Amino acid sequence: MTDTPGSPRQDHPFDVDAFLARPLVARVATTNTSGEPTVRPVWFLWEKGCLWWITGEYAVMAKHLERDPRTAVAVDTCDLERMEFLQVIMRGRAEVMPFDPALARRKLSRYLGEDETAWHPDFRHYADDARLVRFRPERTVVKDLSKTMPSMNRP
Repeated sequence: MTDTPGSPRQDHPFDVDAFLARPLVARVATTNTSGEPTVRPVWFLWEKGCLWWITGEYAVMAKHLERDPRTAVAVDTCDLERMEFLQVIMRGRAEVMPFDPALARRKLSRYLGEDETAWHPDFRHYADDARLVRFRPERTVVKDLSKTMPSMNRP
């Protein structure tokens, strides 16, 4: 386990940049209007030390972040076949930003492939009020809880 302030580019038990480049789901925790935590799964893009995801007026998350930017994010794996259990847990601040179609396409292509014509129409067209969220981690915890499989050839 590694618990470090700042960017996930520091000394960790696995390559955090490569891990966050995988098409995984991040669970994003924000604070709702009554001060209670709320969690949403999001597709994300990890670029230059920030996580990015799409939001808009249709999503309550934008309202939460505009009121209180404190955010926690967890990205993990639970691969029972390979016994891989990796975790990146971050805390920091998120801000709602103007929409950037090029950044949104980079994010979506990680999950849907490079051929945009094959994407479902809901992903090819953005809502008029679409915006981006930029999350800058201030503290990152990286854990490799993977297990080694016992040898089946032992006497």
